[in-house]
Amino acid sequence: MPKRLSERVALVTGAARGIGFTAARRLVQEGARVLLSDIDETVLSEAAASLTREGFIVAATPCDVAKIASIEAMVAKAARDWGRIDIVVNNAAISDDTPVEELDSERWRHVLAVNLDSVLNVSKAALPHLKQSPSGSIVNIASVQGIRGQPHAMAYATAKGGVINLTRCMAVDFGPFGIRANAVAPGYIDTRMAEQKLDTPHEHKTDWFQDIYFKYGRMPLRRAGKPEDIAGPILFLASDDSLYVTGTVLVVDGGFTATY
Repeated sequence: MPKRLSERVALVTGAARGIGFTAARRLVQEGARVLLSDIDETVLSEAAASLTREGFIVAATPCDVAKIASIEAMVAKAARDWGRIDIVVNNAAISDDTPVEELDSERWRHVLAVNLDSVLNVSKAALPHLKQSPSGSIVNIASVQGIRGQPHAMAYATAKGGVINLTRCMAVDFGPFGIRANAVAPGYIDTRMAEQKLDTPHEHKTDWFQDIYFKYGRMPLRRAGKPEDIAGPILFLASDDSLYVTGTVLVVDGGFTATY
């Protein structure tokens, strides 16, 4: 039986670890050739090597998604190596929990540059190639924080809220070219972003989190998510299984936004 992404080329940002790496792995398992990119060159190299050892066809290139020149070089490598780009997964992001009293313009601008501007800039750079694809797909990684307010999340949540509406606008503008644009909005996922300081437990392991979200049902599925829980929806939106789906935001949060 043919794999869902045979002969297609995917570009995944923030792919060295967590959701990005797990998504890249799902895409190559379904036959795609994947270019992994990340700002952390050491971890990126290790991630690509691990997939190569499994027999998958991947490449890797460092990229600072806050810099347009770096983005253009990344896209050019994918096009040069494989002659096409069919799928873009805009996953690169940084977390931020700066209180508003301490949120200066430099930090605000950097969080938006990485988490929001990059989604537009990567997609624009890849657009000429996506136009040539018989099934171009953009999957942007948003967050439930882009839907609901959270303390000390002004920069991060604003950026993710922007990603959600940017995705809708992409769907409208890119639809005539046959390019779909969708977003996945993860809830609480066990990744490095959810870790606190090195001398404190993972946020999802703390008593207060366990009580509020699991014991008392703020999270109906009674557990935090795993990167694998997000990779499946990304694969769905990247593949022809979702050919008539565009401009949507797929919330993957264990039921968190269904509660009050």
